Amino acid sequence: MPTVILTGLPVPGSPLADELRSLGFDVRPAAAPRDTAAALALVPADQRVAVVDSGFVGHTHALRLALTDPRFDACAVTGAFAVRPGARAALDRAAAPAAADAGTGSYPDRLAAAVEAAGTAVQRPELGTLVATVPAGAAERDAAAARVAAVDDEAVRLRTAVKSRDGFFTTFFISPYSRYLARWCARRGLTPNQVTTASLVTALIAAGCAATGDRWGYVAAGVLLLFSFVLDCTDGQLARYSLQYSTMGAWLDATFDRAKEYSFYAGLALGAARNGDDVWALALGAMILMTCRHVVDFSFNEANHDATANTSPTAALSDKLDSVGWTVWVRRMIILPIGERWAMIAALTAVTTPRIVFYALLVGCAFGALYTTAGRVLRSLTRRAKRTDRAAQALADLADSGPIAELAGRAFGRLAPGAGIAAAVIGSVALLWTAWAHDFGARQVVVAAVFYAVLAGAAVARPLKGALDWLVPPVFRAAEYTTVLILAAKADVPGALPAAFGLVAAVAYHHYDTVYRIRGGTGAPPHWLVRTTGGHEGRVLLTAVLASALASRAADFPVALTAMAGFVALVVLVESIRFWVSSGAPAVHDEGEPA
Repeated sequence: MPTVILTGLPVPGSPLADELRSLGFDVRPAAAPRDTAAALALVPADQRVAVVDSGFVGHTHALRLALTDPRFDACAVTGAFAVRPGARAALDRAAAPAAADAGTGSYPDRLAAAVEAAGTAVQRPELGTLVATVPAGAAERDAAAARVAAVDDEAVRLRTAVKSRDGFFTTFFISPYSRYLARWCARRGLTPNQVTTASLVTALIAAGCAATGDRWGYVAAGVLLLFSFVLDCTDGQLARYSLQYSTMGAWLDATFDRAKEYSFYAGLALGAARNGDDVWALALGAMILMTCRHVVDFSFNEANHDATANTSPTAALSDKLDSVGWTVWVRRMIILPIGERWAMIAALTAVTTPRIVFYALLVGCAFGALYTTAGRVLRSLTRRAKRTDRAAQALADLADSGPIAELAGRAFGRLAPGAGIAAAVIGSVALLWTAWAHDFGARQVVVAAVFYAVLAGAAVARPLKGALDWLVPPVFRAAEYTTVLILAAKADVPGALPAAFGLVAAVAYHHYDTVYRIRGGTGAPPHWLVRTTGGHEGRVLLTAVLASALASRAADFPVALTAMAGFVALVVLVESIRFWVSSGAPAVHDEGEPA
């Protein structure tokens, strides 16, 4: 059980001790600051411990934010300071008896300042209208109590459970009631992980209903998909409402959204096939488009995360448009973020056919991708940003280059600035044009794949610090995924496109996993994993070689793709699960869901 050391003489009538116990803390008194070190010595070093001034006046949720958030090693508000095991040594040094009586002000505040001065980051949550103070006298205490009574603690907690920035559909059609569902779950002891899992199960059932190919199945699928999205919003709101963040939650939250959406695509394709309409190519195309669009988002954000001189006229215009209220919602809606997209998919599934769903999805998402990518390209060309080594390394990790590209990169050496994106585009265009222009199994495709692999090495031979080098990873994703789609379509045999769908899904999981590890601050997956799965250029070359080798036996090509998909999925999933359940995984939930 976590422990709170309550410093100072008790204040008659104060509910502080009971509030701390309601948050799950064992409360231990320390009559004076000099007694704190002895009290700390009785608390095991592997437990969360907090120091709170007995004169604290404030909202319970202010204490909750400071004392129970698992994402930070040290966290403080006025009059309260908590540390996790990672910052315990720093707290023990700050609480040494020799320093106990030094300084003025609340003792927990002095401890937080000393810990921060020693080099440990201290998180100080934004309280807004919440109160957290240590009054100096009776009059100030009465005034602080009046301020506490004037603000509804629970209303603030509910409001802040919702993301401050979200899509129009989510903001106005889901969050107004899903926050209450989150509170209902919290009061019954449900965890965000359980809600996330329920959302996945609901989406999988929706996909199964769509796979029936019957109208009742499509209607049920649309309703269940919307309910799955409600639960998807609820899990994050529950995490914020009750501060239940976890490593497992980070993994589930990072991967299940894609699993739900892409499983639904597969369900629609299966349902269409039952009615004699083959839309697997459209389903795979939609998955490729969405994944590449997300990689554009991730790459741009990583490239500019800590860039200096990060301004441009385009960015200034965007900020100016955001100052006009209605334009904010229009600009968020036209890119089809997840809420609008799932609502559209659900509605069209219920009343139309899978083919129409995919046509609408491809057109809408293509427009959104072009809109956002064009804006980011303009920003990149009109700014004079200096990208850091960290950003260049993140882009190199997102590129997912394997052993062939590594060897080619060493052979090329460092190219001129800006050559990276040029090499990536030339190699990708040559590969895709050759695959499209020639018959299935043509040796020219193998040659083009070798050319692509060599230029892939040239693209990453130099640190990716050019203005448009953030486009290198999405160009590689588009080249790899689309090559698999073209070759499967050219094979023109039963099962080729579904097998290609499975292969791209397995590889896309690996790429999403890489993204979320980087965003969590733990770095990319181990390089042995990239080498084992061949890197993007190795998988492209292997797919082209298999197509050529099986040119006379095209019926075996789906088996080869399925074997590739199974191998990639097994290796990637085993390593991913090992990482996300380890103590080194980041205890965060995604607060910036990609469009």
